[in-house]
Amino acid sequence: MRALIVLLFALSMAGCTGPDIRQYAAEQPALELSDYLNGELEAWGMFQNRSGEVVKRFHVAMTGTWQGDVGTLDERFTYSDGSTERRVWTLRRQADGSWRGTAGDVVGEAIGEVSGNALHWRYQLLLKVDGEQYVVDFDDWMFLMDQRVMLNRARMSKWGIDLGQVTLSFYKPVK
Repeated sequence: MRALIVLLFALSMAGCTGPDIRQYAAEQPALELSDYLNGELEAWGMFQNRSGEVVKRFHVAMTGTWQGDVGTLDERFTYSDGSTERRVWTLRRQADGSWRGTAGDVVGEAIGEVSGNALHWRYQLLLKVDGEQYVVDFDDWMFLMDQRVMLNRARMSKWGIDLGQVTLSFYKPVK
């Protein structure tokens, strides 16, 4: 009986893996993080709880700077309730082409892979809610639509339980 339960659990988890980043390899325009996340950008987003209710809206002003394969992305959030937050990412391209990212509220490192127009990040974030702090998992997908617009959808979970999702639309003025 125990073996059957383990097998059923493993099969149910296999269905939760999501798409393979390589399926986007031919999609254009190709995403080059050091190009798109360079200079001034803006994003508008929302968090929806697991029932789909929008519980938080926000705007993000960002500045990206690069020194070779290492980038800094300074994100300044303004939420619909007037509160603000700042996150500064350090992004590093790895020898194998993958990406690693760190920030003050990221536990360990974000690990990402780019293929075609897509970026897939996975990381844990320290999330502050009502004076408490929780570690939550992010499964984060970004898709470059054209030279100005990138769409982002991230699934947030804890212990495999869906908490909701974050949706963002990035905009980069082209000079």
